[in-house]
Amino acid sequence: MPEYKYRAQDQNGKIVKGRTDAPDDAALHRRFHDEGLTLLEATPVIRRVPLKALKKAQLADFARQLGTLTKAGVSLVKALEIIAHDESIEAYERDIYLKLRDRIVQGISLSAAMEELDPTFPPLFIFMMKATEQTGNLDDTALRLAAHYTDENELEQTAKSALVYPKILSVLIVIVVAVIFGYVLPQFEDLFASMPELPLPTRILMAISNFVATKWYILLIAIALIIIFGKIIVKLPAIRYQIDKIKTMGRWGRLTKVIYSARFARTLSSLYAGGIPIYNCIDIAKSTIGNSYIEAQFDDVLKKVAGGSSVSDSIKDVNGFIQKLPSSIKVGEETGMLAQMLESVANDLDFYSRQALMKLTSYIEPVMIVVMAVIVGFVMIAVIQPIYNSYATIGAGT
Repeated sequence: MPEYKYRAQDQNGKIVKGRTDAPDDAALHRRFHDEGLTLLEATPVIRRVPLKALKKAQLADFARQLGTLTKAGVSLVKALEIIAHDESIEAYERDIYLKLRDRIVQGISLSAAMEELDPTFPPLFIFMMKATEQTGNLDDTALRLAAHYTDENELEQTAKSALVYPKILSVLIVIVVAVIFGYVLPQFEDLFASMPELPLPTRILMAISNFVATKWYILLIAIALIIIFGKIIVKLPAIRYQIDKIKTMGRWGRLTKVIYSARFARTLSSLYAGGIPIYNCIDIAKSTIGNSYIEAQFDDVLKKVAGGSSVSDSIKDVNGFIQKLPSSIKVGEETGMLAQMLESVANDLDFYSRQALMKLTSYIEPVMIVVMAVIVGFVMIAVIQPIYNSYATIGAGT
């Protein structure tokens, strides 16, 4: 229920100030009239919420509840209030949904209220709500968005799950290297000091070991600085563009193109099914691909579409999509079943993108194992070689 800051006057002329809840302005005036007060001023309290983007799982849950409640005949204001008082949601979500309800009570449309809360709701969600405000099918659109973000969340969780093992391996590599250089190798220092000349690998190894053992804090600072500046550098548009371009190259690129195609197809399908013009669909869908190199190519795509070219012809030369995408869209355009074909290709590419993610992580695991083997092998050679040379020298002397 919206909260109001009020200023009223009682029968003796005394000014009363405070805050109270009321469904709307009319109900607020009636309450004060019944209490024998004259309402002089009432201002809706604007909830100050630090804004951040909702996660895909949160968007899916919100859209699903909104669609289910409105399909059952519950008003939008009441639906938002029911969703906001769900005990399973976070406090931030509750504040956002209550703010949406307050703005709708004040006469603002749902899409406009969502735009005010940028970046809480993504452009796809806002445009879908804006389109449904004209058609009136809020329940169907909300349920379609719920399915969309559920699929997106499942794909995201698949990627995270697939990376669990590589992350564990990387931690093990760091621990093994730290133990070898910080504890094991210093035990050989006295032995190597008695030898007249050490092989180059051993000298390199002992220098690294001495540095790690005595100046480990410098190493930690250097790693921290590399991570911090690395994150800053990769966010630079020019650097980000080149990194994203590399992601589309070679064997690795053939797999990432499937993932990018799936994201674009899923978003395009949801938007087009929501009744949004195809030009706007493409303009919004490009921002969900997650690759600045591919997104930059859509300037030409949008020009072609605006000039009357078909969607399939406009995106067929985009470097970053698999050819199955424009080919499938072309079939939909020729048969007049573009909406159905977009949904079909989106479902197909979702499956292939999951397979691509599994393949990508399967490439990472052996690479990390090889890295660990090389490090351990180098250490063993560097340690054993001077000992073997020493025994060989003793044998030659006898």
